[in-house]
Amino acid sequence: MPYEPDDYLSRHFQTSGTDLAQKIEELAALAAPGGSPNLPLYREMLTTVARMAQADRNRWDAKIMLQTLREMEHAFSTLEQFKRRRKVTVFGSARTPADHPVYALARQLGQTLARYDLMVITGAGGGIMTAAHEGAGLENSLGFNITLPFEQHANRIVDGTSNLLSFHFFFLRKLFFVKEADALVLCPGGFGTLDEALEVLTLIQTGKSPLVPVVLLDQPGGHYWDHALEFIKEQLQDNGYILPSDMNLMKLVHSAEDAADEIAHFYSNFHSSRWLKDRFVIRLNHPLSQHALKLLEKEFGNLCVTDGFHQQPYSESELDEPEFAHLTRLAFAFNGRDQGRLRELLNYINQPENWER
Repeated sequence: MPYEPDDYLSRHFQTSGTDLAQKIEELAALAAPGGSPNLPLYREMLTTVARMAQADRNRWDAKIMLQTLREMEHAFSTLEQFKRRRKVTVFGSARTPADHPVYALARQLGQTLARYDLMVITGAGGGIMTAAHEGAGLENSLGFNITLPFEQHANRIVDGTSNLLSFHFFFLRKLFFVKEADALVLCPGGFGTLDEALEVLTLIQTGKSPLVPVVLLDQPGGHYWDHALEFIKEQLQDNGYILPSDMNLMKLVHSAEDAADEIAHFYSNFHSSRWLKDRFVIRLNHPLSQHALKLLEKEFGNLCVTDGFHQQPYSESELDEPEFAHLTRLAFAFNGRDQGRLRELLNYINQPENWER
């Protein structure tokens, strides 16, 4: 949902009898470029830090905040150079040996994704992470390392390069794994891999993260994800803990080419999405035909709270992203609940027979 400013912090200083609010206003205006639309956001950030200083929190709390802000700002700055490239986050075990079939599959995955002009993000460690980077090569690789007392050294592909970021906190690293990903591929792994898989699915299912392809990759004849999906269906779906349509949020494949094809097909017509107030807007590479729109209304009308689907051009409310002005929009009042059905809708609009000729 769009950002809604909270004036509580500024009100706090206005009523505290100090001139902090005015000083913060001056500092924000001095630091930010003139006319920046982000000025109110910078003001609130500074106000948050000032409020914490005024309360003089304990040193550990202050260190957490400092480290978080430093790591986020450094990550934003480093990743700016890769901003317009699509990226795929690859998860898997750091302990997968180089002679394992899944290692070879992950290397092939990296090669295939690079051929599709997709960058490969991993945790920068060994095993599956090294294999994917080996296949992709440095120019198509990004590593998000975590500083640990063991297994923390970056692999030889990204170590010592500007394509490597190191994080102190797991939660920040996880944020960027998902924030930067246009798709996710999960290979067999341990607790960490399962944690990432379930967290990503939770974020997408609840609408806290944009809908992207989640691909489960295993070697031919492997049963790692088969057994996981069997558990999810029997224990989660059949007991009503998730919707049947939530199973659409992931797809099992057994080859690198199938994984890349799944990702490429997802973006064949779908470009991106965003919320504009109460409207969910899907940007399309190709407009839908009038016949397809009628069928869309019939098949997916229950996803709309009111008013149905509307195909429309770029609007003034999207002035912050003029580079997408040429794309057609499909806008509707999405109920925000059934992300699995939304994935079915995206599959529908990605079928070439539904595009306007």
